[in-house]
Amino acid sequence: MAFANLIDGRAIAEQIHAETSARIAALKTKGIQPGLAFVRVGEDPASKVYVGMKERAGGRFGIFSETKVFPQDASEAELLAYLQKLNSDPRIHGILVQAPLPRQIHAPRVYSTVRPEKDVDGFHPVNVGKLLLADPTGFAPCTPAGIMQLLGRSHVKTDGAEVAVLGRGDIVGKPMAAMLCQKSQNANATVTLCHSRTRDVAAHCRRADIIIAAMGVPEFVKAEMVKPGAVVIDVGVNRVKDPSARDGTRLVGDVDFARVQPIAGKITPNPGGVGPMTIAMLMQNTVRAAEMAAS
Repeated sequence: MAFANLIDGRAIAEQIHAETSARIAALKTKGIQPGLAFVRVGEDPASKVYVGMKERAGGRFGIFSETKVFPQDASEAELLAYLQKLNSDPRIHGILVQAPLPRQIHAPRVYSTVRPEKDVDGFHPVNVGKLLLADPTGFAPCTPAGIMQLLGRSHVKTDGAEVAVLGRGDIVGKPMAAMLCQKSQNANATVTLCHSRTRDVAAHCRRADIIIAAMGVPEFVKAEMVKPGAVVIDVGVNRVKDPSARDGTRLVGDVDFARVQPIAGKITPNPGGVGPMTIAMLMQNTVRAAEMAAS
């Protein structure tokens, strides 16, 4: 049975790409090519895939990019020295350090080393502070920023809505909650931030008009947790065993999609929902960084 309630992240990402392309064309008339540097430590398979997707997206729009891969046992000092080099490189407007980082490297120190005006991932403390203060001159993390675009462009009413954000991570959960409760257009929501110590996550979900699942738990959100007509955004990417698959595994989200979709008012597919939006916002942030550098 087909349902017409899908939020098509790929289609909305294409809308944003068209806007980004126009801005890149305007920069080109001034002799400016946006530049984006990717930094990866180790050979984590998922990280290789994610960086590859982002590189291809940049190439599609004529964004100059370069990638540096450090060995898994690289020292923090080596990584920080390279980031300082990128900070002073005028060709590079945005710097992305792909998570996760190995244990010997202190991630907050890494994110603090990238200059705020090149921090297109939105992880520098200056940009985190600007997000909390609703200062538009900062960069917001790409995934929650993409979700805000998904909601706004899908005409989801957030003003006064009850939202359950599942997961309190620094990359999605915390910034997502901060963005949704801002006193601004397409926000003004009442947000409950649920996590591993929340007593009754299901009760919070059943009350919610919007559920944003970013816990990293395969198919955690079940049909009985969703209020009929609620909007469900699935951020999770989890690999689970599947003997019928070629490699014995398959990817699933944090939502039991097959059972939740008939109940939801709107829902993101996985894949094809949040993922394309994350890349679209990274491209947009990079272009904005180039615009700021040129002004």
